[in-house]
Amino acid sequence: MTYCVGLLLKAGVVLLSDTRTNAGLDNIACYRKTFTFEVPGERVVTILTAGSLSVTQTAIARLRDMVDDPEADETTSILKARTMLDVAEIVGRVLSDVRADITAKLERMSQATASASLMVAGQRKGGEMRLFLVYPEGNFIEATEDTPFLQIGEHKYGKPILDRVVTPDTPLADAKKAVLLSMDSTLRSNLSVGMPLDLTVIETDACRVTESRRIEADDPTFREMSTAWSNALRHAFTEVVI
Repeated sequence: MTYCVGLLLKAGVVLLSDTRTNAGLDNIACYRKTFTFEVPGERVVTILTAGSLSVTQTAIARLRDMVDDPEADETTSILKARTMLDVAEIVGRVLSDVRADITAKLERMSQATASASLMVAGQRKGGEMRLFLVYPEGNFIEATEDTPFLQIGEHKYGKPILDRVVTPDTPLADAKKAVLLSMDSTLRSNLSVGMPLDLTVIETDACRVTESRRIEADDPTFREMSTAWSNALRHAFTEVVI
């Protein structure tokens, strides 16, 4: 399993993913789940993945091939699409097709179906920053001012803090803290989510990734933040009177 989270803010988007994949307790590996496509200053698209590794890797590979195709146009390449809505449509179509292809192969061998979901964030020059969650069937939903964050994978453990602190006006510094604490809660409660982490920030109207950071298990800043959060929760618990 995995956990990916994205915040859509007035200041930009903040995205975070873990890197753990597993096919049983004795088959755990590390794979990147954050992928960026960009023409700096013109447009940027970042995709986060969760679910079957065969589905997500194939979908990302097909999207890259479509970008590199010299005959690609606005209907096939996410770097030539007219709007971010069109980008979500292309990604959804590719994901749906890949899922159907792999599921058909598995069903011929009487095995379980394969599924995956993707998070798509980005902006083109002159357009708005947008954030979508693409379902396995290819349909999608979009983050809004009422719900300025989206999650895929093991989302339940990291959702409470987002519900309480994230609004469209949240500054990027606080947003980074929020997604990291959301991930920290998930890491503590679910073994299928694991380090290292990939943090991506895209500031509004930059049309490029403005921060990209790999956070390793021994990162001192993340460790200090985790300890401070645990201590703060314990203190708050003792202060509550019933």
